[in-house]
Amino acid sequence: MAFTKTTEQSSKYEHLEKMSVNELLTNINNEDKTVPLAVEKALPQIEALVTQTVANLKLGGRIFYIGAGTSGRLGVVDASECPPTFGVPFDLVNGIIAGGDTAIRRAVENAEDNATQAWIDLQAHNINQNDIVIGIAASGTTPYVIGGLETCNANNIVTGCITNNAGSPLALTAKFPIEVVVGPEFVTGSSRMKAGTAQKLVLNMISTASMIQLGKVKGNKMVDMQLSNIKLVDRGVKMIMGEIPVSYEEASELLKKYGSVRNAVDNYKK
Repeated sequence: MAFTKTTEQSSKYEHLEKMSVNELLTNINNEDKTVPLAVEKALPQIEALVTQTVANLKLGGRIFYIGAGTSGRLGVVDASECPPTFGVPFDLVNGIIAGGDTAIRRAVENAEDNATQAWIDLQAHNINQNDIVIGIAASGTTPYVIGGLETCNANNIVTGCITNNAGSPLALTAKFPIEVVVGPEFVTGSSRMKAGTAQKLVLNMISTASMIQLGKVKGNKMVDMQLSNIKLVDRGVKMIMGEIPVSYEEASELLKKYGSVRNAVDNYKK
């Protein structure tokens, strides 16, 4: 049976240009509502990848997301949000996009078609067998991503993927595939829509669950977050007040002295 990219099949909606704004928004919203249900069906696959990811991180490994276009950008976003949210080093979770950083803002022609470049990009980070590489591609056919995972497999580096078509070449390549089948897009082939939303939800799960398993969250609070602006400092002070019996002013002094919510609470009255 030939592999079919369901994300590129024609949707049930036709003549979009004849719809009112209300009709467009309502129909897009109706399609978006199906995405969490598709993610739910993939929870066993997500659990398997997260479990392996945590094991690798505990060995000193790192996470690498590789992708092209929207998929690559979403990987970069998730990776860039981990240090400020969880206080981890900037090189613990990495987003690599086909075409390099230029491709974050504008398309780089043919970048996704180069099947050997991803491994070159990974080698620039001294990729090793403790690391885990997660390929992201809605279609599951992107040469940049598939080629990267194939070479990782050959070098005994753990691989996972997030794709939106069942039985794709990418899913067959990854050791830990995640297939979130969202079906045809509202605008045919525009995988930045439901497919992109699904990828973002799964990325949230992978990074957040992994960081919690590593002890980067206490209760439900980001106790290791970077205090990079006034809002976050205020949030940190209030977290401290919620953990120990001190005033706002005392909590502020503790935070200033110890540099993080965790350290402030741990060193209180010691």
